[in-house]
Amino acid sequence: MTDPLEGRIVAVTGAARGIGRAIAEALADRGALVAGLDPELPLDPNGSGIRWIQCDVTDEASVKTALSELVSQTGYLDALVNNAGILVEKPIEETTLDDFDRVMAVNLRGVFLTAKLALPYLRISATEGRQPTILNIASELAHLGRPEYTAYCASKGGVISLTRSMARELAPDITVNALAPGPTDTDMLKSEKNYAAWSGTGEGIPMGRVGTVDDISKVACFLLGNEAGFMTGSIVDVNGGAAMY
Repeated sequence: MTDPLEGRIVAVTGAARGIGRAIAEALADRGALVAGLDPELPLDPNGSGIRWIQCDVTDEASVKTALSELVSQTGYLDALVNNAGILVEKPIEETTLDDFDRVMAVNLRGVFLTAKLALPYLRISATEGRQPTILNIASELAHLGRPEYTAYCASKGGVISLTRSMARELAPDITVNALAPGPTDTDMLKSEKNYAAWSGTGEGIPMGRVGTVDDISKVACFLLGNEAGFMTGSIVDVNGGAAMY
């Protein structure tokens, strides 16, 4: 039986590490043709089945060039995963305007910019009946908020609102959904003050542990496949019960 991801052409931003790397590798393992877009290409670019393209999602020219290069190689773009993200963990008084603007530039403006520039290619995919889709990576903190995460929470809340607006505007030709992970064992989580409590006892998480990148990538693969073709504007939470609403 053919995998529903077989032959789909997918671009994943922030793909060099963490959740983005796991999603890219899972898609490639299931037969998708994957382009990993990241400003810093991985030290081990070979053997993953991923085509690596340097791309800074805060820079319009960089995104245009990366998407053009991908489509010139493959002919299509069927799906976009907006995963690139950064975190600043500081009290409000210590969060500078530069801190806030930098988080917004990557986490929210980057989602808008990359989706906007991908749309002409996704529309071509739609005319060919290839079921194009956009998947934005949000966060449980978009729902919950958290002290000292002001810029990050605001950016991810924006991603959820952007997802819903895009889903309404682009239907029925292009579906747009968001995946909102809870604490997930990545380098980003390890940099956070609560990492020891989360990783040790799963503090505040009913399932008793933090998530793994595989937990997230499996759901991402579903949302990027044909089985999710009647889903749009959905915010899918993968958080072990940390946020229920």
